[in-house]
Amino acid sequence: MLKQYKAIKNEYADAILLFRLGDFYEMFMEDAETAAEVLEIVLTSREAGKGRRIPMCGIPYHAATGYIAKLIAKGFKVAICEQVEDPKKAKGLVKREVIRVITPGTLIDEQLLDEKNNNYLMALVKQAEVYGLAVADLSTGDFFVTQIPAEEGLLIDELSHWQPREVLVSEQQLPLWPWLKQHTELLLTPRPALDFEWENAQERLLAHFQVVSLEGFGCQELLAAVAAAGALLSYAYETQKSQLSHLLSLRTYYLDDFMHLDQYTRRNLELVETLREHKTQGSLLWVLDRTVTAAGGRLLKKWLEQPLRRLVEVEERLEKVERFFLRHQIREATRSLLRRTCDLQRLLAKLACGTLNPRDLLALGNTLKLLPELRVELLREEMGPVAEMAKAINPLPELAALLTNALREDPPIIMTEGNIFREGYNLELDALLSATRDGKQWIASLEQQERERTGIKSLKVGFNQVFGYYLEVTKTNLNLVPEDYIRKQTLANAERFITPELKKYEELILGAEEKRAALEYELFIELRQQVFTALPELKRLAETLALLDVYAALAETAVQNHYVRPEVNEDKSILIREGRHPVVERVLPPGKFVPNDTLLDEKTHRLQIITGPNMAGKSTYMRQVALIVLMAQIGSFVPASYARIGLVDRIFTRVGAADNLAGGQSTFMVEMSELANILHHATGDSLLILDEIGRGTSTYDGLSIAWAVLEYLWNPQAIGARTLFATHYHELTSLAKRLPGVENLNVVVAKEGEDVVFLHKILPGASDRSYGIEVAKLAGIPGVVLDRAREILSQLEAKGLKERSQKVALPVNPAQQLPLFVAEDNPLVKELRNLNLNELTPLEALKLLFQWQKRLKKKEA
Repeated sequence: MLKQYKAIKNEYADAILLFRLGDFYEMFMEDAETAAEVLEIVLTSREAGKGRRIPMCGIPYHAATGYIAKLIAKGFKVAICEQVEDPKKAKGLVKREVIRVITPGTLIDEQLLDEKNNNYLMALVKQAEVYGLAVADLSTGDFFVTQIPAEEGLLIDELSHWQPREVLVSEQQLPLWPWLKQHTELLLTPRPALDFEWENAQERLLAHFQVVSLEGFGCQELLAAVAAAGALLSYAYETQKSQLSHLLSLRTYYLDDFMHLDQYTRRNLELVETLREHKTQGSLLWVLDRTVTAAGGRLLKKWLEQPLRRLVEVEERLEKVERFFLRHQIREATRSLLRRTCDLQRLLAKLACGTLNPRDLLALGNTLKLLPELRVELLREEMGPVAEMAKAINPLPELAALLTNALREDPPIIMTEGNIFREGYNLELDALLSATRDGKQWIASLEQQERERTGIKSLKVGFNQVFGYYLEVTKTNLNLVPEDYIRKQTLANAERFITPELKKYEELILGAEEKRAALEYELFIELRQQVFTALPELKRLAETLALLDVYAALAETAVQNHYVRPEVNEDKSILIREGRHPVVERVLPPGKFVPNDTLLDEKTHRLQIITGPNMAGKSTYMRQVALIVLMAQIGSFVPASYARIGLVDRIFTRVGAADNLAGGQSTFMVEMSELANILHHATGDSLLILDEIGRGTSTYDGLSIAWAVLEYLWNPQAIGARTLFATHYHELTSLAKRLPGVENLNVVVAKEGEDVVFLHKILPGASDRSYGIEVAKLAGIPGVVLDRAREILSQLEAKGLKERSQKVALPVNPAQQLPLFVAEDNPLVKELRNLNLNELTPLEALKLLFQWQKRLKKKEA
């Protein structure tokens, strides 16, 4: 047996091998030592011949899923080695094979997955000046490819978007990827270079999809993308040991198809998880997700991570959401029916991989039974485009009836245990069920019958796996045992007997049960194959149900949270009336959030400088604008009384450490790197959210950088993007007087003695001060420190540091940069200004010039 184990282990050296022995999965040698530590189970040993022992540990096969989940969570691969022949029929050693390799990126069992999160596997390859990416979720059948320029920043952004659990790379290209480890916590899996060769990859894809060209998938000319997709498919075949028939299509996407969100923006806007705790609660997804199905939840998250850029697509989504929004009864009925459906996407993955169990089939049948009622609800004339979706729903009535009539109401999970099918489904099975039932009824009556015949009142009929059925008599009644009883076993206080008739019925029952279990397994495989033929139709159905769930959920959220449908267009204006931050509003008591208006356009309201104290609401306001724009571009209603949104191609955010980054993680270099990314990639169609640029360095350096950045962003010949710029550098507010399209906004603060009250209202105009000491008081800074701070502030203000740039008043044009400071008048300038030139003789003037020159040279020396 150990020889068999070692041979199989050599084939799967990079995985922990679960070796099936009876009712346990056993692990040996290094695998046992590793697993015992990770799983916190007892490490024992086993005889290995010649007095040598090897480490061993084991887990019950029926409880293996939980243990496997722990191993996968630690980044291990797990190879499942099963007995593939009946031990009773085996000649010699039972044949064993690895039936599946489970890795972090190839999970399909729902017990190992988060129901509302995709589990992505990625393949990555570099060819010339491009990266090829392929991404698949084997648990749902999603399969995507793209090709992007070979820029590290773009690749990091895509990794941030997909969050793959495992990334496949060519063994030859391993030296290319160490830098990835500095930015992400990826599990890189090296694969043979041959898998990434374009010819091999294309051949594999053509064979899988049974086509003669990849043009229909839009990737025929994307050589790197095809190479990645073929390598991914090869790995999936190798690990799943199946044909993966649920991977029915390959979807090619381009970065320009969607609003671009870099890793910093996803993080700072907290789209799907919070920044500090990495939890869904407190994120935008938490607010919007009222989906009632797992597939709908996954789809909504995908939408949040890929907002649309094409107006027609946005309008199509908004129209469908509005149909549900306006019709409460239809929305409620739809959500009630969808809530009772199964996770059809993941069920079909199990079907394709051969792991679908009887209970899954029952769930499928119950889902199909709901579809006629769902179609009736949605096929109403007033549902418009939603009704068109409903027309495409095929309830598959014959399959629904087949499953309903075939399966018991409570079938087992394990397909070899029997008790799967209803009576009447198969005549041969009915006969075996009848024989089993009749035999058990005879045995059930035997105990009373034998008690009466023998006079032994304590006689019992029992069963065990060793002796089968038996009659048990206590030793005090042995004198009453009849002659036809055959002694089988002696116990301390009793003896066990059999009779020829009892043995006859035992053989009938056990034989019938064994045959029934074998027949039910065969019938189940046949039924599963019948369902398999409907896989393409079921896949389309799964996608439609997920879409309906998201549309209805967004409508429900809009109703509950009082959102409005945004007007979306292709101009460059953003007009929001009484806008609200969707997350902050949700966590505050009803009516406590203070709404604000927003107007951004490409002419008179292009760049807004926002001043005001910390904690007053600058950052909340800016993020609010970004989130409303993003919500509109996923097809959601928005938190406002009115919104007109001009589509944006990208949203960029730069948020400082005090607002969102964990302490100590934000350095000036990080800030500048993020800023550089924005300046290199922002366009006139972008929306920029910049919070306190330049505060990570000295005051003059920071102010200089912030000033230069503002000019660059404002300049239509450079970027000219719609920008919200929060700052404590009040000197920057002077730009509104000299740059058309720049305006000042401030957060209103009420002063009450030494205290301040934040009104959270954004109004035109610059703030006259930062109220930093007042905010420090609110934070609990000791009074003695605050008093000293006021003294120092008074001294600094007396020296004029607060007004250090207000003398700048030079006109500019878009091609010029503004000077930040002019030199203060020195003594020579003052003397020159005070001279009365009309009273000076030429000789006196010459002497003055000589003296001034001498003083200047002395000063320079």
